[in-house]
Amino acid sequence: MYAYPLVTMEMTRRIMTNVAAPEGTRAPMGQFVRLREYPNAKFRDVTAPNADTLYTTAWIDVSQEPWVVSIPDMKGRYFLFPMLDGWTNVFQVPGTRTTGTKAQKYAITGPGWSGTLPAGVTEYKSPTGMVWILGRIYCTGTPDDYKAVHALQDQVSLVPLSSYGKPYKPEAGNADPGIDMKTAVREQVNAMDGAAYFKLFAELLKTNPPATEDAPAVARLAKIGIVPGQSFDAARLEPAIARGIADATKPAQDLIMGWLKAGIAAGDMKLENGWVFSKNVGIYGTSYLQRALVTAIGLGANRPQDAIYPTSEGPDIVKKYTGEKKYVMRFEKGELPPVDGFWSLTMYDAAYFFVDNPLNRYTLSQRNKLKANADGSIDLYIQHESPGKDKESNWLPAPKDQFILMMRLYWPKESPPSILDGSWKIPEVKEVP
Repeated sequence: MYAYPLVTMEMTRRIMTNVAAPEGTRAPMGQFVRLREYPNAKFRDVTAPNADTLYTTAWIDVSQEPWVVSIPDMKGRYFLFPMLDGWTNVFQVPGTRTTGTKAQKYAITGPGWSGTLPAGVTEYKSPTGMVWILGRIYCTGTPDDYKAVHALQDQVSLVPLSSYGKPYKPEAGNADPGIDMKTAVREQVNAMDGAAYFKLFAELLKTNPPATEDAPAVARLAKIGIVPGQSFDAARLEPAIARGIADATKPAQDLIMGWLKAGIAAGDMKLENGWVFSKNVGIYGTSYLQRALVTAIGLGANRPQDAIYPTSEGPDIVKKYTGEKKYVMRFEKGELPPVDGFWSLTMYDAAYFFVDNPLNRYTLSQRNKLKANADGSIDLYIQHESPGKDKESNWLPAPKDQFILMMRLYWPKESPPSILDGSWKIPEVKEVP
């Protein structure tokens, strides 16, 4: 469970950078992916993708030298560029909420780096050599707004410090034909045998050191031959330990996915009207199960001040949603989600990927022209078949079988009503008789 985020990040990095030049959702190390439209139902690189912002993302290795990222003047548009270390912690998050929308430059430095930076460049220290810049720029999805956001994306730049202020052309990437580019990352990680899993983990520890507070976990790992800075050789283990490692994968996976419910009793997760969410995301400390769960179902999650992600697998803790039934979610007048950024409701299949549908609609949000009822309330219709032409503006298409709902509240309001202090509560999704 402790190793799961670092291994998953590495496997994700391999797939997302395994190209010679930027192409669709992938780009070589040190180069930006600039997604020009929302992901569709074929997208499998990252679980629980969103269809509210255009991603501008890059993977960099700061173990050798810093990298400088330049963000243009966003002219008041909502954006955020969270920076994740190898353990999935958001160690910095420039954006509208934190740094405003004017032009800004940052040097991301690795563990142990010291030196002088150019004038006007702010240092952001990464705890690990691996860094994922997971930029998001809000976009309504109209042709005109796509064009405006594309212009902003094209001004975002990334260069190694040694090339800053000089003409710079990134080198072509090396596409490895041996990397599985079709199977979802989570499936690839879960399919690894214990010995291979910990061998990779040990290699990653060499440039992605554990945090100070991880000392107890590191001491336990040493007992099975995993020591930061050293390679791991399962052949040297006692037979009983080798068998234990081989048998540990499935129980660990079950424990991680089970935390969505078990975390409620532990206090890491909150259950409200059938929705499970947490304010313990983005920065995890020693909450290793929580960190692993978010890695599995929402890799790249933000800090709670930037986003809260209520998730619901069914109308209550026992029942599951299914396209064989119809559901409605009602917001009373004036009680739409209170945010300073934006909100959305997203439909996923049972594996947390988008659902193909005739409207090519994966979300409902404030950018939709939602029809209000006579009393000012708003009903969202969640079902497989159309609720009728007069209600399609409020329809979130579901698959025929099981599905999962996720809300996004970006930059939730801190003063009441607020989901952060519990003064605003997310409405339940009710089955239609």
